[in-house]
Amino acid sequence: MALTERIAKRIRRLRGAADRGMTTAEYAVGTVAAVAFAAVLYKVVQSGVVQSALSSIISSALSAL
Repeated sequence: MALTERIAKRIRRLRGAADRGMTTAEYAVGTVAAVAFAAVLYKVVQSGVVQSALSSIISSALSAL
């Protein structure tokens, strides 16, 4: 195997490893964003205004049955 072929093979292998790392980093950023959104949504749902609104919606839906 010629030197240029070995160098080209190594570059392709290294390029593939970098792509796998980038994909993992993108998943990590997406997961952190999803957790942050879930935390904000949880705080909103736990507020008194939203809880009373949800309770009235559920009560009216159950009374319609």
